[in-house]
Amino acid sequence: MQHFVRRPNISSRLAQLPTHLTYRRTMQTVAFTSQGAAPWRKLFVEHTQVMASPEFSLGTIHKVSSPRTRTCIFRGLFASLPVNPKNEADLNPDVYDSDYLTFTTDCRMDKMAELFGVDEKEGNEKLLRGSGGGAPVEAMFWARETSTQWRVRGRAYVLAPDVEVSPEGKPVMATLISRMRKSSSSSSGKEWSFSREITAHFGNLSPMMRGSFRNPPPGKPVALPVKDDRLKLGQKVTDLNDEVARANFRVVVIVPDEVDRADLSDPERGRRWLYTFVGGGTSEATAPGGSVEDGWEKVEVWP
Repeated sequence: MQHFVRRPNISSRLAQLPTHLTYRRTMQTVAFTSQGAAPWRKLFVEHTQVMASPEFSLGTIHKVSSPRTRTCIFRGLFASLPVNPKNEADLNPDVYDSDYLTFTTDCRMDKMAELFGVDEKEGNEKLLRGSGGGAPVEAMFWARETSTQWRVRGRAYVLAPDVEVSPEGKPVMATLISRMRKSSSSSSGKEWSFSREITAHFGNLSPMMRGSFRNPPPGKPVALPVKDDRLKLGQKVTDLNDEVARANFRVVVIVPDEVDRADLSDPERGRRWLYTFVGGGTSEATAPGGSVEDGWEKVEVWP
């Protein structure tokens, strides 16, 4: 896997966006991709939708170069939030889609340093409370219902409440926008917003799950006193703007560069495909037997 980076891996042009630009200016000046959906997207969505629980193993690399893994819940593709009739949040207009995977997490957890590619003991507490990231990760799904393993490798970006106003948030937005697709025009006149999308993800969670972001600090010894008496186990949160929970809540977006699909539904004829993002303007496959479609090279390999 590639080395960690402290800033999102973006072009110098996007990295130089002035910090005083408004969010609206950013959405207007960054070009969206003209490519179609990734060739693996439709089947991946179908498989995750039939899973009893869309769980996956998230692999990261700790700063000391030792691996870390944990089980996370897939929260849908970015800008295509799964419908939840109990979600009372103001939703974004359905005008964009992407091939990005999402999950939610607590910014106080150890994995945050791994998503940013920094040492949590080097005085990076302020950095880890904001937007950013860009470190390499792998998400591994075992879709038992279809006997298919999906491994998605790419870079993870963290969306904090300050994503639309902070200097750190602007290059993250620019990175994500660069591979998002504009699917339609908003008939409501409402503009699409990163902040609204974060709140919608929070609203998609159950009150008990929202309450977990008011838990005592994850990973800290139980014997230590909890300084904030608002932090307790077993709370339910119904306020979508709960100050404590929202301060800890984060949406993480995985921008995929490689997808590995292994179909083991036939015990006598397992099959496997590798998809590699090559971007626009590339039509010639580099691997024997490969083909390029919508910016992705696809090649079948032995399982």
